[in-house]
Amino acid sequence: HTLCQVRQWFPPLSLREYRRVAVCLHVCFRVFGVTPESGSVGHKAILCLIFWETTASIPIRATPCCIPTQDSPESLCCSCGLRLSPLLGQERERKQPDPWTPCFFPDSPRSSGLSLPPSRGDTGHIGARGRQEFTSDVDAFLQKLLGGSLKQSPLSGKRPEQPSVPASSRPGLSNAEESVRGYDWSARDTQQGPDPGGQQAERRSVLRGLCANASFVFPTKERSFDDIPNYELNHLIVDDRHGVIYCYVPKVACTNWKRVMIVLSESLLDRGTPYRDPLDIPREYVHNSSTHLTFNKFWRRYGKFSRHLMKIKLKKYTKFLFVRDPFVRLISAFRSKFQLENEEFYRKFAVPMLKMYANRTGLPASVSEAFSAGLKVSFANFIQYLLDPRTEKLAPFNEHWRQVHRLCHPCQIDYDFVGKLETLDQDAAQLLRLLKVDKVLHFPPSYRNRTASSWEEDWFATIPLAWRQQLYKLYEADFVLFGYPKPEHLLRD
Repeated sequence: HTLCQVRQWFPPLSLREYRRVAVCLHVCFRVFGVTPESGSVGHKAILCLIFWETTASIPIRATPCCIPTQDSPESLCCSCGLRLSPLLGQERERKQPDPWTPCFFPDSPRSSGLSLPPSRGDTGHIGARGRQEFTSDVDAFLQKLLGGSLKQSPLSGKRPEQPSVPASSRPGLSNAEESVRGYDWSARDTQQGPDPGGQQAERRSVLRGLCANASFVFPTKERSFDDIPNYELNHLIVDDRHGVIYCYVPKVACTNWKRVMIVLSESLLDRGTPYRDPLDIPREYVHNSSTHLTFNKFWRRYGKFSRHLMKIKLKKYTKFLFVRDPFVRLISAFRSKFQLENEEFYRKFAVPMLKMYANRTGLPASVSEAFSAGLKVSFANFIQYLLDPRTEKLAPFNEHWRQVHRLCHPCQIDYDFVGKLETLDQDAAQLLRLLKVDKVLHFPPSYRNRTASSWEEDWFATIPLAWRQQLYKLYEADFVLFGYPKPEHLLRD
């Protein structure tokens, strides 16, 4: 397909947004040394897409197509309908206009004192020092472009009005909601909101201090972000509309936080209308991976440039996660997956556990038959499974009992907000204020029948002391990183 064939996928844009595209196209070519003679159209389109999505105030659904060709440098842009022309000023008088110059508008960065970094041609033939200087030039320009306040020209027109939402059982859009519909890079607030008692500052300080402490060691701590395999980034959900990244941790209110992310990102529609109330979203859609944009999907969209885009979003977006006492989380996972009938977990986990640790044979094919026969995994069987060194040789821990530091990589990602299930109501309200969406939605009420910390002694009463001590070692990093006290009452006679 030609680039012009995807124009119908573009949402209506204002001239100011098209101008941003033009600037980013130009920077894109400068950064990667792309020229009309090098690379395929698809390669150029990917580069354009990266810079579009990291600077535009709305998410993109297709590749930009405002690219002239060597044969027709003055062709019309297929999306905005404006004629592609050379840069303003003297370059307009050139006999042979640069075919890779994007269209500029009256409110271009030039009028704001911004200038593009000088073109270096093909960066593939420069030395390491030259490459570093070149990258610094581009980074400096991008910092000005993304962080500066760009005024809208009267000639740029107004942003198209949002389509009216059909009357339904959900409330209509309020003025407060309209004010947060699109994320503007220049609006990124680096100042934390109200922090009662300095709780957030303390949590983040403890986390950063431990990650920087060379004497505190755990597996994967010394990895860089680039060292993290792509499949381990599948818990980082991205909302480009509000500039938010959420790392979900199973058994830590993740169902409701996923619902909140769906409402914010408008990634799921009901009869053509985005959901406004998190509780309206059916549970089967909440945990469907296709509903969310996660970091592990970036490779399919951006290829080898995916890490570069991830780093830009990690730098600019507000990142948060919620954690829980590690032992209580394990109890909660056991209760929901092995004490309730769950066909998937029965076949994949319960059957092997019963065979290996309970010496059971001839097990029923279905979980309902097993429960009727009184065949259930015990909590001791579950702990044996976690401590068995053979377990992770076959496959990594399931996400419901995998350590939080392996799900969310807190020493590679500098989180802006660390919430806890133990203070969920207060933390949720504080986070929504920080994201400036507290007037738009409310976090769903807490589940009152959740596993309580006071149950720990009862659950671990039948677990041998040596197993408890080994289990603590297995989850020690989570206890320490997130400020949970060592459960001494469980680790001594």
